[in-house]
Amino acid sequence: MDTVTLEQIIGKLPPVQTIGDLQSRTTAVKSLEDKTFDRSAIGWCSDKNICLLDAIHQGTVIISENALDKTALRPAVNYIVAVNPRYYFLKVIQTFFNPDLPKQGYISPSAIVSRDAIIDRDTVFIGDYVVIEKNVQIGKRAIIDHHSVLKACTVIGDDVKIGCHNTIGGIGFGYEKNESGMYEHIPHIGNVVLKNGAETGNHVCIDRAVLGSTLIHENVKIDNLVHIAHGAEIGKNTLVVAHAMIGGSAKIGSNCWIAPSVAIINKAVIGNDVFVSMGSVVVKPAKDNARIGGFPARPLQ
Repeated sequence: MDTVTLEQIIGKLPPVQTIGDLQSRTTAVKSLEDKTFDRSAIGWCSDKNICLLDAIHQGTVIISENALDKTALRPAVNYIVAVNPRYYFLKVIQTFFNPDLPKQGYISPSAIVSRDAIIDRDTVFIGDYVVIEKNVQIGKRAIIDHHSVLKACTVIGDDVKIGCHNTIGGIGFGYEKNESGMYEHIPHIGNVVLKNGAETGNHVCIDRAVLGSTLIHENVKIDNLVHIAHGAEIGKNTLVVAHAMIGGSAKIGSNCWIAPSVAIINKAVIGNDVFVSMGSVVVKPAKDNARIGGFPARPLQ
C-alpha cells in the first residue's frame, strides 16, 4: 500500500490509545533520527530514547504509555500508544509497507525438483536454481529462496523460510581412522528436520545426522553464515545469530540467544532461556536461565 491513513492503521491494529488526526496520511516508515521525518512518516520510539521525541514536530510516532506520560505533545504529531511499540511498528510494516513477498504456489522453471519430493505446490515458493532431492518433504507456505539445496530426506514444516544459498541436509564432518591410520568418512544416513515457522538467513549450512535427525524446532530463527553440525538440536523460539557454529550433537534449549560468532562444542547441553554473549566459546553445560560469555564461557556478572 502506497498511502495509509491513521484511521486505517488503528482499524487493522487496535492500539491502547490514539491521539491525533485520524485522516492524516502516511506514505513511509522512518527512523525518528531521520532528518527527513515529516508529516507523511511513521516511526517508533523506545522508552530509552524518549529524548528523540523532542525533535519530532510532525508525522506519526508509536510510543508506550510510559513515554506518553513523559512527552510534551505537539499538535502536528499523531501518537499511537502501544504496549510494545517496537512490535506494533513491526506489524505496521508487515501489514501496510512490506515489499512484495514471494508469491505462493510458484516453482521457478530453473529449479530442479525430484519427482519423489512431497511438496504443497499450491502454497510454496521455490526460487531460481533451487535443488530439491528425493524424498524431501516441504510443508505449506514454505519459502525456499534462490540457489538453495535441500538434500535427500530433508523435512521442512509449514511456514518455514529458507534463505538464499543454503545447504540443508549436507553430509556432516565425521571421520574415523582405519587400520592404516587414514581417515574414512562415516556415512551419514539421518536427515534434517526444520519444524513449523523456522527460518534461516543466507549461506547457512545444516548437516544431516549420522543416525536420526538434526532437529530445528518451531520458530527457531537462524541468521546468515551459521553452521549447524550433524545431530544438533535447537529448541523452539531460539535465535542463532550470524557466524555462530553449533557442534555435532549439541543440544540447545528453547528461548535462547546465541550471539554472533559463538562456538558451541560438540555434545554441549544448553538449557532453556540461556543468553550466550558475542564471541563466546561454550565447552561446558549451561543451566536454564544462565547468562554466559567469554573463552571459555563462564557465568556473567
